[in-house]
Amino acid sequence: MKVPGVRIAFGAHLRTLREARGWSQQELADRADVSKPTVYRIETARYSATLDVLAALAHAMELPLRDLVDFSA
Repeated sequence: MKVPGVRIAFGAHLRTLREARGWSQQELADRADVSKPTVYRIETARYSATLDVLAALAHAMELPLRDLVDFSA
């Protein structure tokens, strides 16, 4: 079952976390070893991130995975 708004809420949360660090999408992509289009697609709710990508993003941001996915939908 898909929950409406989850991708939008997570994308906004990821963007907020990234911008708080002063990072561009490219810098986050480089640090997480994912492509810039992947970061863009997640932030704009065009893509639902896999667990592998979520783990890579959390690691790049030095956050526990649970903190990365702690957002309001």
